[in-house]
Amino acid sequence: MSLPQPLKEVLTEKLAESLSLPMPVLTPRRVYGMTGLPGKATAVVGMRRAGKTTFLHQLRGERLAAGRPRTQLPYVNFEDERLAGLEAGQLGFLLDEYARRVPEVQGGVTWCFDEIQVVPGWERFVRRVLDAARDEIIVTGSSAALLSREIATALRGRAWEVPLYPFGFAEVLAHQGKVVPDDPGFLTAAARAQIEHAFLGWLRAGGFPEAQGLGDAARRQLLQDYVDVAMLRDVVERHGVGNVPGLRWLVRHLLGNAAAPFSVEKFYAALKSQGVAIAKDTVHQMLGHLEDCFLVRLVWMESSSERQRMVNPRKAYPVDTGLIQVFDRSGKSNLGHALETAVLIELERRRCAVTYVRTPHGHEVDFLARGPGDEIELIQVCADASDPATAERELRALHSAGEVHAGARKRLLTLTRDGAPTVVPQDVVAQPAYEWLLTPPDTD
Repeated sequence: MSLPQPLKEVLTEKLAESLSLPMPVLTPRRVYGMTGLPGKATAVVGMRRAGKTTFLHQLRGERLAAGRPRTQLPYVNFEDERLAGLEAGQLGFLLDEYARRVPEVQGGVTWCFDEIQVVPGWERFVRRVLDAARDEIIVTGSSAALLSREIATALRGRAWEVPLYPFGFAEVLAHQGKVVPDDPGFLTAAARAQIEHAFLGWLRAGGFPEAQGLGDAARRQLLQDYVDVAMLRDVVERHGVGNVPGLRWLVRHLLGNAAAPFSVEKFYAALKSQGVAIAKDTVHQMLGHLEDCFLVRLVWMESSSERQRMVNPRKAYPVDTGLIQVFDRSGKSNLGHALETAVLIELERRRCAVTYVRTPHGHEVDFLARGPGDEIELIQVCADASDPATAERELRALHSAGEVHAGARKRLLTLTRDGAPTVVPQDVVAQPAYEWLLTPPDTD
């Protein structure tokens, strides 16, 4: 398919710049499970504005530092109005132009395609490159048109998905120019006070890169805008959702009640009592769309029975703790909900499959996490377990769940070191959540 001269000039310019301009200096991200598979594209997915484009440049920089020549790291961002009308059949020009500029390549090329979803039929081009060469391909795109479940369909199993979340605690410390301690469990009193102060600030402000350093009012407006765009573009426009008032009610409810159980039936009944007409099936569909675009994370109850899973409520969390203050109307600080949310997102970042546990004795444990190496861990989150009665309740729940899930490690995470219980069973690790967050899983 012939390519008009204006499009040729733009693509040539972008290709030339990517092979010559300096790499941007970025805050390094902690992303686990990056080991790709031969013959598969790496697809970076996640919430809007979480930093997918900058992470792509980080991957290029890592390959450059490992000795790859700059000429083998081409990058093209397709979100450019000058490329309007570009079609998949015309993308072959990039390969031809690259071969003309770099005629001899040793070891293959790492192609980085940003916002490639704006090109209709892009997946056919990516599959062709994977089939014809030993090149590596990394794609990113806005969640409006490059959702995780659609990548598998578009590339027919030829994609290795890498989810990206807003800054975790270690990342936000690095972004602020602060030292990330090598051993967060062994700090001076002064260093610990600084870490705990930064930790509380991160729980309140969240980890979206653009929100860092903003005042409360500006940050709230920015995060509200993120949510509005996700609702309108990733749900309403993409999926043709017509019941926008019902969607707004659902989003406000989920983000304003972080870590709370959510029942479609109860929500449906509440809307009906308010005179908002909506079908139960529509609520189920909206919930799926919101999880697909990473705005909301849902946790099911642990059960070997699919029926039991379905009849029990899920627990809903925002993708970032900063969203809690924007939507919560209780007037409370809700640090406990933010802490629980932060732990869940970190577990997902560590590629864990997460459920919550309700024991036969009626006790509840916040998370049962199955790691990529089949390790199992029970995690209870409690902002302040220094009171003996509170500690006894939380530890009893862990013990009860441990009887059902034999062999699982047990952990109790608190907001600060002073919030940890004074007496802990030998089979339970009790520590401030920031120590766990700052410790990479391979050394934990």
